[in-house]
Amino acid sequence: MKIGILGTGDVGKALGNGFIALGHEVKMGSRTAGNAKAKAWVESAGGKASEGTFNDAAKFGEIVALCTLGNVSEEIVKGSSAELKGKILWDATNPLDFSTGGPRLSIVGHDSLGEHIQKAAPGASVVKVFNTVGNALMFKPKLAGGPPTMFIAGNDEAAKKKTEGLLKEFGWETADIGGIEGSRYLEAMCMTWVAYGFKHGVWTHAYKLLK
Repeated sequence: MKIGILGTGDVGKALGNGFIALGHEVKMGSRTAGNAKAKAWVESAGGKASEGTFNDAAKFGEIVALCTLGNVSEEIVKGSSAELKGKILWDATNPLDFSTGGPRLSIVGHDSLGEHIQKAAPGASVVKVFNTVGNALMFKPKLAGGPPTMFIAGNDEAAKKKTEGLLKEFGWETADIGGIEGSRYLEAMCMTWVAYGFKHGVWTHAYKLLK
């Protein structure tokens, strides 16, 4: 399968490396082709990796993962909305605001960045995923309590089923909480994850849903 990654940061690299480990082809996109971080990642990731612009990566991928900073994500998705039409768009972003020091959510209440992303790419099937854990645990997490739970939200049931299958390959259990408006709660869960990390000085924790 062909995967597009929008963003050159740690999250994009972690997901890109995971997909390559599973045998998929991955194109990492940034604002301009030849981005230094993207080129360095391609060199380290091997023959199934390539790089280009955001539009290049969006066009390339059967599934596209949005891994950019929250404050620019909507703009980037709008710019690639034509290339994203008919595709599954994983939204791994959070609307984090660092203007007052520590992070806080810039979108709260009856709204979310996930909903903004879906509106920015109305032809794509947005699935909120991978926004409630750090990049170090995104692929094949090894935790004493067994496989952790990845909470997802999105309007397209088929897209979520496809995502659930890939999450299993990535080493995760899945909990589907409903439509894309569920991003309101998943983005708040990110802040709970962050608060625990700051309080205890650890960043290798994840959620587990017990039934």
